[in-house]
Amino acid sequence: MSADLVSVAQYLRMSTEHQQYSLENQSATIAKYAASHGFEIIRTYTDAARSGVRLKCRTGLRELLQDVVGGGANFRAVLVYDVSRWGRFQDTDESAHYEFLCKSAGVPVHYCAETFANDGSLPSLIMKALKRTMAGEYSRELGVKVLDGQKRLARLGFKQGGQAGYGLRRMLVSGDRHPKALLKDGERKSIATDRVILVPGPSEEVEVVRDIFQMYISDGLSLQAIADRLNREGVKAVGAQWNAQAVYKIVTHPKYAGCHVFGRTSCRLYTPSVKRPESEWILAPKAFEPIVDETTFKQVKRILSDRTANRSDDQLLDALRVLLAKEGRLSGRLIDRSPDLPATSTYCHRFGGLRRAYELIGYGRPEEFGPIDLRSRTRTLRNQLMETLDAMFKEVSVVRGKGRWRSRLRLRNGLIASVLVARSIKTVAGPLRWQVDPVKRECKHITLLARLDAENQDFHDFHVLPNVDRKRRFRIRAGDPWLGRGLRLGSLSDFRAALARVRRGTTQNVQDSR
Repeated sequence: MSADLVSVAQYLRMSTEHQQYSLENQSATIAKYAASHGFEIIRTYTDAARSGVRLKCRTGLRELLQDVVGGGANFRAVLVYDVSRWGRFQDTDESAHYEFLCKSAGVPVHYCAETFANDGSLPSLIMKALKRTMAGEYSRELGVKVLDGQKRLARLGFKQGGQAGYGLRRMLVSGDRHPKALLKDGERKSIATDRVILVPGPSEEVEVVRDIFQMYISDGLSLQAIADRLNREGVKAVGAQWNAQAVYKIVTHPKYAGCHVFGRTSCRLYTPSVKRPESEWILAPKAFEPIVDETTFKQVKRILSDRTANRSDDQLLDALRVLLAKEGRLSGRLIDRSPDLPATSTYCHRFGGLRRAYELIGYGRPEEFGPIDLRSRTRTLRNQLMETLDAMFKEVSVVRGKGRWRSRLRLRNGLIASVLVARSIKTVAGPLRWQVDPVKRECKHITLLARLDAENQDFHDFHVLPNVDRKRRFRIRAGDPWLGRGLRLGSLSDFRAALARVRRGTTQNVQDSR
């Protein structure tokens, strides 16, 4: 590098908007700007096919910010094509914040294709604020146009995305609905004029769906009771096994009666998903071949409404009292299996949790709520751990899944790591034990095991294991030989190094090898 040139980095981002924003065009413009200003580009950060609306999915910008803020940057400025490439953040303060982080670390940001110099002068500040607002507004306007197009196609009965659901499959059709091919999971249409509709899936799945509706109507079984029967009979589910929520999704979704529905939830520009009232749904009756007739679907809907929606809080609590008088105790399992009671999730939604519902009917003493509080506290600690890992390591991201605690860690190289939190248990003899609850589908993955302290209030230590060789709940003690299969971390910051050593089969503790 010439002594007269200033070392700089360039940041490139392209979503799917326009050819003018291709990475090559951006790089060419930035290179011309660098040559005319005495800069030499020594580092490139890239986000290809990434929306500029939020930072979370932009690994390139996150890496840039981490290098700059952490003091690891060996360059003195960052060159960006224009303000919109830096981001189309809906809050212009967010875009300004990330630029300020760079500026305060002594690494200013240059916008190479803008007509103003980013020099802190009043005109440049006004123009930059205007450009940021315009960049955010572009995303909002584009979102409105896309949504209008989706609504139009939904009214015609065409599916707009997502999975088909149990018992159904996605069929690729031409614009005039001529069938072309069944789409496999993960496959998408490649021709803009093609469309997707739903069709009945394998006959065995179709029969299961029909049986579910009949079990609910004729047999009067609760959602959980239906799930239990399907599991006992070995009926294959979409996930690990059937549960009340999976059954509920089937008996409440209009698609099983041949009606296409769009807009049951709203999630615009990566904001949290919210449920929309049924009056705002886009419905296209008779869009697909139905699995159950409309009369059967409406009958189930009416039964569900009578069981839950039209019941007052007092009626729900009275039903709990009846169950308590009959069984002599209460639990989530008993509630879910009772055909006369709604699911536990209903009580949690109405009263803020089962504990509160129990208190309102005078059931249980404070000490009896220990298990409920412990589960809640453990879940909170695990979520905090996942967020900490997601923030600490730029190459680690949290993969959110379905079900309780179904979230894992995914590294940039594709490696999956499971995360388990082991609660401590005090024994009569005195020594602590830790209870490990493996997740069957994740036993084969490298596992981060976090043991809680004696009071289950904080983390005691962390271990990285090559896998979990047991698929059922078990207990371990301090210094348990089972832990010797992996590495004990001196601190959570050693997690990245431990992953590499476990993959190589090294069993020396990270804290002892420094």
